[in-house]
Amino acid sequence: MAGPLQGIRVLDLTRVLAGPMATQTLADLGAEVIKIERPGTGDDTRGWGPPFLETAQGGPMSDSTYFASCNRGKRSVTLDISRPEAQDIVRRLAMQCDVLAENYKVGDLERYGLDYASLHALNPRLVYCSITGYGQSGPYSVRAGYDPIAQAMGGLMSVTGERDGVPGAGPQRVGVAVTDMMTAIYAVSGILAALLHRGVSGQGQHIDLALLDVQVASMINVAQAYLSAGVVAQRNGNVHPSVVPSQAFDCADGQVMIAAGNDTQFAKLCEVVGRPELARDPRFARNQARVRNRELVISTLEALLREKPVDYWTQTLAKAGVPCGPINDIARVFEDPQVRHRGMRIEMAHPLAGVLPLVGSPLRLSATPVEYRLAPPLLGQHTDQVLTSLLGMEQDELDRLRQAGVV
Repeated sequence: MAGPLQGIRVLDLTRVLAGPMATQTLADLGAEVIKIERPGTGDDTRGWGPPFLETAQGGPMSDSTYFASCNRGKRSVTLDISRPEAQDIVRRLAMQCDVLAENYKVGDLERYGLDYASLHALNPRLVYCSITGYGQSGPYSVRAGYDPIAQAMGGLMSVTGERDGVPGAGPQRVGVAVTDMMTAIYAVSGILAALLHRGVSGQGQHIDLALLDVQVASMINVAQAYLSAGVVAQRNGNVHPSVVPSQAFDCADGQVMIAAGNDTQFAKLCEVVGRPELARDPRFARNQARVRNRELVISTLEALLREKPVDYWTQTLAKAGVPCGPINDIARVFEDPQVRHRGMRIEMAHPLAGVLPLVGSPLRLSATPVEYRLAPPLLGQHTDQVLTSLLGMEQDELDRLRQAGVV
C-alpha cells in the first residue's frame, strides 16, 4: 500500500542533519520531497568526509557517507536562492507544496522574501517548519547553532562522561549528534500535527524549533530533579545514579551492560551469578538499600562477572529475564541477529554506487509500511525534471537559467 503521507509534497531547504533527517523520515512515510541545494556545492555534508561513497568500480565519489545517511527519498534541485529569479522559483514551488522545512539563520530567508509571512500570504495552507540553534526569538536567536553547542549549553555534556576523580573524568560530547536527531523527531511530530490541524482549519502554520529548546526538554528526569528538588546532576559515566546495578561490568573477554531495573530482576541476577542469598540480604534486597550500599554491591558482582565471557552472561542473563547486552562497536551492531532480523540494513540502487547500503527506518507500520523509493540524490540530479513537471518550464528557459548560474 502507499505510504501514509502519499500526496504530501515537501520543499526541503535544510542542510546538515536535523532538517535533512526530518525530511528523510517524511519521505520514508510516502511524502514527495524536493531538496533545494546550492549549485556547485550543495548540502554542506556532501563534502563532510572522508569517508566518501565509492562508485560501483571502486573509485571515490564527491558525496560523503554522512550525506547519504540522511537524504534518501529526495529529488535534488540546484538553485542559487541569492538570485531573484531563483527566489521566484522557490515561491512558485512553495505554492504547490504542503510543507516547507528550512534551517537558515533567523532573518536570512526574510531578505529573499522566502520567510513564513511572505510564503503564507501566497499559500495559506503551507506548513512552514524553521529549525535553528536558538529559535526565532530571544537574545541568542541570531547566533549560528550546531549540535555540540546545544549539547554543551543544554546540560547534556554536564551529565555525560566519567565522574570526577577517576581516569578520563570530564564532560563529554555524545558520540553521535543526538540533539540533531531529537530535533528531527520533534520536527516530524510538529509537521504531522500541523497537517492534521490544517485538515480541520484549512490553514497552515509556522513551527519554530530550536536545538537548545530540544536539548533542554530532553534532559527529562535530570531537569525535573532540579526543578522540583534543586538537585544538580553530576556525571556518572556508565553508572545509573538511582538504580543499582545499572552499569557496564568487565567480563573475561570484554564488557557487558546490565540494568536490573527492579528488585525482581536483581534477584534473578543473583541466581544466575550463583549468589541467590544476596537478594535476601537487607543491605541489597531493595533498590534504595542497594543505592546506599552501591560500592559493596558492585564489587561483589564485578568479581563474579569477570569469571566468564560476555556471550555467556548475555545469553544466560537474558534467558533469566535480566536486561543486559554486549557493548558492540558498529561492525558488531550490523552482525547482530536481532538487528539483521529487523532489517536495519537496507540496500538501494544508486546511479554511481550501484548498490548502496543504508540504515533502515525504525518505523514499523502494519498497514502503511515505510517505502525506500529514491537513493540519496546526486547534486542537481532532478533539477530539470522538477522544474518542467511542476512549473512547466521549457528547455530553452532551463538552458538560459543554467547559463546565468541561477540553477
